[in-house]
Amino acid sequence: MSENSIKIDVVSDVACPWCYVGKRRLEEALIQWKGTPIEVTWHPFQLDPSMRAEGMNRDTYLTSKFGSVERVGEMTDRLTEVGKTVGIDFDFGDNWLAVNTLKLHQLLHVAREEGFGAELKERFLSAYFQETQHLNKLEALYAIADDFGWSNEKVDAIINDQEVADKVTAEMLHYQQRGVSGVPFFVINDKYGISGAQPVEAFLEAFQTVAAES
Repeated sequence: MSENSIKIDVVSDVACPWCYVGKRRLEEALIQWKGTPIEVTWHPFQLDPSMRAEGMNRDTYLTSKFGSVERVGEMTDRLTEVGKTVGIDFDFGDNWLAVNTLKLHQLLHVAREEGFGAELKERFLSAYFQETQHLNKLEALYAIADDFGWSNEKVDAIINDQEVADKVTAEMLHYQQRGVSGVPFFVINDKYGISGAQPVEAFLEAFQTVAAES
């Protein structure tokens, strides 16, 4: 990171619709911002680390998490409407599957090291929430990774690498110990925290405050 830039660390999970909304709002704020250069780094978080490997279908997962089917419907309807305002076509149809995201974070960890972490993050979010791909299936991961020049063998190596898994787990623990209990969470210059998918204006105000201080 250059000395005169603003650093934003974003803690989020692929299986988090508000993280997707927050990502789009942050990106819009970055487009509108004309001040100090900003560098964004994405960090892992798991909303449901105990999620079983085969995943859970929409009704089972959302009802267990939020209660009644009616409440689930209200939540997904609201998310669908909010998504449209930031260019996301959420699909919470019958094919949507909740999955354990640890292996996705392992792939994102290596992609970040290789310089395309943000791009892979967007691709996973789109596949998960707009295309209802089942991201616990190797075939889905192979197809996505192929777009970034990764072979099936490389995907297998990453998701079976315990050292990478340990690094991801340690990074998640680091932010939990810093008080991050919900996502998305945005840490600006290691000083200011923004919780939730805040409006574009909230990000711009934070950028202005940090830029003025530096």
